Amino acid sequence: MPQPLPNLHHLELFYHVARSGGITAAVRGMPYGIQQPAVSGQISQLEKELGVRLFQRRPFQLTEAGRELYDFAAPFFGGLAGVAGRVSGKATRHLRLAAPATVLRNHLPAVLATLRKACPELELTLHDADQRTVFGLLEREEVDLAISELEGKAPAGIRSEVLASMPLLLLLPPGVKAPRSSWTSVVGTLPLIRTPENTTMARLFHAALGRKSLFWPARIEVGALDLVHSYVEQGFGAGLGVRVPGMSLPKGVTAMELKGVPELKVAGLWRGKPTDLAAAVLTGLRRRATAEIKS
Repeated sequence: MPQPLPNLHHLELFYHVARSGGITAAVRGMPYGIQQPAVSGQISQLEKELGVRLFQRRPFQLTEAGRELYDFAAPFFGGLAGVAGRVSGKATRHLRLAAPATVLRNHLPAVLATLRKACPELELTLHDADQRTVFGLLEREEVDLAISELEGKAPAGIRSEVLASMPLLLLLPPGVKAPRSSWTSVVGTLPLIRTPENTTMARLFHAALGRKSLFWPARIEVGALDLVHSYVEQGFGAGLGVRVPGMSLPKGVTAMELKGVPELKVAGLWRGKPTDLAAAVLTGLRRRATAEIKS
């Protein structure tokens, strides 16, 4: 006898609970009104029908069966808004995009300006987000495209394309000459200025130090690469930077390429088939990266 199909409404409720990280959060963000006891009861009924636990309640965590069911349901329920948008015509002009502030400020405006010429009614929703945040946005189907640093492989279900691979740099303040020996001879001789320790750039650097049995804690942490440049220029210490095409260093600052440290990769990330607008942005970023490398 064939296995009875799960109730579609119960499956939708489970999708919202899994995406939101719990029943209470799901009720607050549900696109229609429903009370928490009703959600709990219907989720319990779904679990009874399937004969498995789908998630641990406190703290919330999907079981293996719950993760498998969510991975199956998410593309359908997460894509409903997009389907409705395409039917109404809105999706052809609305792009939801996530990227770090540096990319949003310095690299995307020119690409989006070109896109707006082809689509004068272009609507944009832009999120300032780091690597860990963009994965969540993509998994919850809250953005169409993300541009982010990529360390290792993207999670299952998320497609990626490396747009640029850039070497890390050690930035020396004015008046400090680069040593003729390896960059490691500078370690510890000056205060270190870098972005927060949870950024990909900082992790790559400190992992390389660890492999060489070296330790160099940051004296100054700043939130953006251009602030690293500013504080190095003012002589506060040596900075951890990256060779970004088209970005010049402050006057007097010397850059040493960090040989032996993996390069910083920046990638486009999306789920399923990219929308036409997302594909156009990827094309524009490819062209921009190619032009900057040649210049």
